[in-house]
Amino acid sequence: MRILSISTLFPNPARPAFGNFVRNQMLAVTERDEVDLTMVSPVGIPPWPLSLREPYRSLANLPATSDFPGLPLHYPPFRTIPKVGGDSNPDRIVEAVLPLARALHEENPFDLVDASFFFPDGPAVARIAANLGLPYTVKSRGADIHFWGKRPAALAQMVDAAQGASLMLAVSEALKADMVAVGMPRERIVVHYTGLDREAFKPVERKAARALISAIPSLDVWTEGNLLVTPGALIVRKGQALVIEALKDLPNCHLALAGTGENESNLRSLVASLGLRDRVQFLGHVNHDLLPQLFSAADAIVLPSESEGLANVWVEALACGTPIVVPDIGGARELLTNPAAGRLAEREPGAIASAVSEILANPPKQQDVAETVSGFSWDRNGAAIVDIWQRAMALPRPLRPES
Repeated sequence: MRILSISTLFPNPARPAFGNFVRNQMLAVTERDEVDLTMVSPVGIPPWPLSLREPYRSLANLPATSDFPGLPLHYPPFRTIPKVGGDSNPDRIVEAVLPLARALHEENPFDLVDASFFFPDGPAVARIAANLGLPYTVKSRGADIHFWGKRPAALAQMVDAAQGASLMLAVSEALKADMVAVGMPRERIVVHYTGLDREAFKPVERKAARALISAIPSLDVWTEGNLLVTPGALIVRKGQALVIEALKDLPNCHLALAGTGENESNLRSLVASLGLRDRVQFLGHVNHDLLPQLFSAADAIVLPSESEGLANVWVEALACGTPIVVPDIGGARELLTNPAAGRLAEREPGAIASAVSEILANPPKQQDVAETVSGFSWDRNGAAIVDIWQRAMALPRPLRPES
């Protein structure tokens, strides 16, 4: 079957780690003989003078096509207006992608159009698929529903797209329930769990892992005492400030923050005000291939995000044998079915400190932690989405939004 998949969340030479989990899924799909996949990743470029800033300057110079991420890919640019123009991104994506989609379809017809993210991809794909006369599927990953779902204009577009989708995918049962709650048809939502690079993410004995990362200049993580790691973009909704405050009740713990973002200066100020400069490290961006060593070196991964679907990083940390401390959000309960996997904790410093203390008082064996995610792999993930596409193509087409 010929699949046209459209994803604004996908790596490119200017942002090589952006949406890497979508790339991994699609690489697994391309390994399957029954699928001929064409990927299109629309790239948003703001108007001048914002277009002169990074990363937009580099994004504007991307080639029209590239096999950089390991498979052929089209990078059509569309005009975006940061912070204020997000609700109208689907319109501009359609304008940029539809001529390309028509040309590719005329050359070698597609059977189905796929969206890898519900907003802005979903509404755009609904209109492109309608124009081509094809069924479509849309996947939700968490932030699309939890963030964009709070914006009435975006939510209305997502619900419209949901009505015309043959099937929709959710990364957890909890996210499926959230999709139903905003008006999406339950009977057409399928849970599609994330995958895992099992060769990369596996336990490395903790002392050995600490020796490895202490020898890497870009990390140089403190390895004395207990090590907590909080990976992710330094933005308010990820909750790094809560972990920093929790350190006041965790005197023998160091914290390493792996990521960059707009909230870094505020977090540094908080660290200074609490007198914790000797116990908190800002690692900056950590290459994905170094995460297995970093996770294996940690005694716990602490991620007090405001919302998630089922975070890939949860699965990756557990696969390295490191328990996680997360709020009761998204699919957390679907992962933490065994005490070895970690603890659920309210988004409050005292609760986080208490959960970490419980883990440190009785640390699980790394292999026992890793076993809790033994069913995750990209091969399984790729096979499952191919099965979902086949099912979607066999279903009667629902009423779809007008093109």
